[in-house]
Amino acid sequence: MAITTGIFGNVARGYTRGCKHMYGRISRAFTSPANQNDTLTEPIPFSKNFLFRQLFDPTSYTYTYMLADISKREAILIDPVIEWVARDAKIIEDLGLKLRYALNTHMHADHITGSGKLKSLLPGCQSIISQSSGAQADILVGPSDQINFGKHQLTVLPTPGHTQGCVTYVCFEQGIAFTGDALLIRGCGRTDFQGGSAKILYNSVHTVIFNLPRNFRLYPAHDYSGRTVTTVAEERALNPRLTKSQDEFVSIMDNLNLDYPKMIDKAVPANKVCGLYELNGENGEAKDI
Repeated sequence: MAITTGIFGNVARGYTRGCKHMYGRISRAFTSPANQNDTLTEPIPFSKNFLFRQLFDPTSYTYTYMLADISKREAILIDPVIEWVARDAKIIEDLGLKLRYALNTHMHADHITGSGKLKSLLPGCQSIISQSSGAQADILVGPSDQINFGKHQLTVLPTPGHTQGCVTYVCFEQGIAFTGDALLIRGCGRTDFQGGSAKILYNSVHTVIFNLPRNFRLYPAHDYSGRTVTTVAEERALNPRLTKSQDEFVSIMDNLNLDYPKMIDKAVPANKVCGLYELNGENGEAKDI
């Protein structure tokens, strides 16, 4: 494990490059077969100094997650939405926290990320997205990289398929993972744009997310039915798409015939740059911050 000193220099303190032993931890998690019919598991309790908040955008049905180390007062946000950054910033300030990072699980097509505006509202915050996303950010993360906030950390696991740059952020110590659009509750993200692939998504979910411990709680980027959380055990047994064979899954995804996302023409160009810039006005132009 080595602290990054290369192209990020001091910008990336608290960020660790390529901690490969975490993959070993995943691969050893299921040395004995799990009972697929047993979907109820006992979650790992959150530690006393770990703060978790799940926030919601009712327009795009997007969940934003705030995590913090209570003792160190360092916080991160996952998948912030631009229309709700004032709310998010106020929560951070009211609780006396310092926002260290604004992370995105992928380059979204249904809303504009709040990363750039958060950097303007809360100086010192840095943006993070995967290096395979094609987007700009202060820190571009790759496989097994770690993101530290206080004494806690997230590990970056690539889960492409919905888009080519999707990642899942895993907090092993707390037994939770943030799956973005790769895996939803009883569903998954579409695979018909942004370099998506049904076959790749199926492999990502089965070899990465479903290979986490069965009692790990999974938090998606969206839910359209009011659900908030699931588990590895539940989705392995009950997900109506991903319990199929790969060929059946690909056939389902290739025949969804979904409407073109309403926000994609505005959201994708904006999300390519607003990890570094705040968007200015209705035209969505970027301005330096």
